[in-house]
Amino acid sequence: MRAHLVAVDVGTTSARAGVFTRDGRLLAKARHPIVMRRDGDAFAEHDSEDIWRAVCHAVRQAIGEAGLAASDIAALGFDATCSLVLRDREGAPLAVSHQGEDRFDTIVWLDHRAVLEAERLSAMAHPVLRFSGGSLSPEMQIPKLMWLKTHLPDSWQRAGYAFDLADFLTWRATGSNARSRSTLTAKWNYLSHEDPGWHAGFLDAAGLEDLVERASLPKDTLAVGDAAGRLLPEAADGLGLDVECVVAAGQIDAYAGALGALGAVAGHPDMERNLALIGGTSSCLVALSRQPLPGHSLWGPYYEALLAGHWLVEGSQSATGALLDHMVRMHAAGGEPTPGLHQRIIDRIAVLRATEGHRLGEGIDILPDFHGNRSPLADPRATGVVSGLTLDASFDGLCRIYWRTCVALVLGIRHILETMETFGHGFDMLHVAGGHVQNPLLIELYADITGHPVRVPSAPDAVLAGSAMAAAVAAGLYPSLADAGLAMDLGGEIRAPNAAVRADYDRDYRRFLAMHRHRAELEAIT
Repeated sequence: MRAHLVAVDVGTTSARAGVFTRDGRLLAKARHPIVMRRDGDAFAEHDSEDIWRAVCHAVRQAIGEAGLAASDIAALGFDATCSLVLRDREGAPLAVSHQGEDRFDTIVWLDHRAVLEAERLSAMAHPVLRFSGGSLSPEMQIPKLMWLKTHLPDSWQRAGYAFDLADFLTWRATGSNARSRSTLTAKWNYLSHEDPGWHAGFLDAAGLEDLVERASLPKDTLAVGDAAGRLLPEAADGLGLDVECVVAAGQIDAYAGALGALGAVAGHPDMERNLALIGGTSSCLVALSRQPLPGHSLWGPYYEALLAGHWLVEGSQSATGALLDHMVRMHAAGGEPTPGLHQRIIDRIAVLRATEGHRLGEGIDILPDFHGNRSPLADPRATGVVSGLTLDASFDGLCRIYWRTCVALVLGIRHILETMETFGHGFDMLHVAGGHVQNPLLIELYADITGHPVRVPSAPDAVLAGSAMAAAVAAGLYPSLADAGLAMDLGGEIRAPNAAVRADYDRDYRRFLAMHRHRAELEAIT
């Protein structure tokens, strides 16, 4: 009997694959890098065929390390960043920039080329925007598609498909053009609670009256846990699997992480009191509710973007792990931000804190909006601020700035949480997933600064676990995501907030809010 699952997560810099048992144990994991081309701060592109090759490499390696055969794998689940893939009518890659290389056919999620398009559409205050926080981010697909149609008319005329990256992966694997409710509802302004889900008036207002045709967008969507199809022979050969393997509908990566982190409480009556915090290159706070709770700057509410019968709201930061990398890279005592260098910094901070305590980095205050502010300001033009710099270029100086950057990032999380609470959300516990579980500084700060207990899942990779849960349902191993989540959750460790440091972080938070006001005052001076 096929009872094993493969989960694939495509992030900003790599594709990762994990092999799971039906009860949620991770047997093996592999990673393969992907290419990203940058052009200044605004433009970032992938080669989707390079991504597919990386996926195949990672899956083959993970299956080999697990010691399994293709006939052991029941299903495959994909999750990915919300990058945008453009293909022609024959399914071949299409250029997404003026540089004209068709192989670079994917606009990376963090690309901000469409700021003007997002602002123009947000200013229209169309009713559809009630379900995206009242505005649009340039990281969403509609502004990016507007940019493509305006600036690359040749590519637009040749377009036959446009995919969210997770949907591209299921299409590449199965040949099916079916799209996920997770991707279309969260990133394409598809209203899954209405029929039709595509709002013609909104697309007309965006100048995308031909989008459904150009992108080959279907009328309906697949729920998370539905099957998109079975593997094509060519895809099966590349992945080291077989054509009997079921492919689950794709997910946004953060939502796969939310499912992996919240699995034990999925469907529980108190689920709404639990919040998933998925931290990686960026950070996302994901809340689920039985009633829609719209709020300014909060992405959503999205109906059934994850669980049946539930609305999802996301509050998020555009650069978190990316900001820590940036601080390391730009400092005189830093360098290439490898995991080893991050660990050296973290270890040294522990030594410094043993003697300096909360005074470490005192006087350094940071607004972490180096790549805009998604929540709670909904301002992609927001910039970072650092106050308290000196001529210290030593390694300890880097450690002090790194520590205060960690503090600033979590102060931003507190800012988002308080905003979510004003719109009707309430939380008893944060469930953390993603790369940040490897950073003990952030885990400690998440509890101490927010005042909420933090649960770190015992599963070694909650994002992959969430995709494995969806695959298990698609394969028929469990009847629902709630059942899969309960059966495949491996428990977790809870860290309570330290009340003794609350006053210090409350002071930091007051300074943080004051910096927001002061930045606005500076921007208002003409």
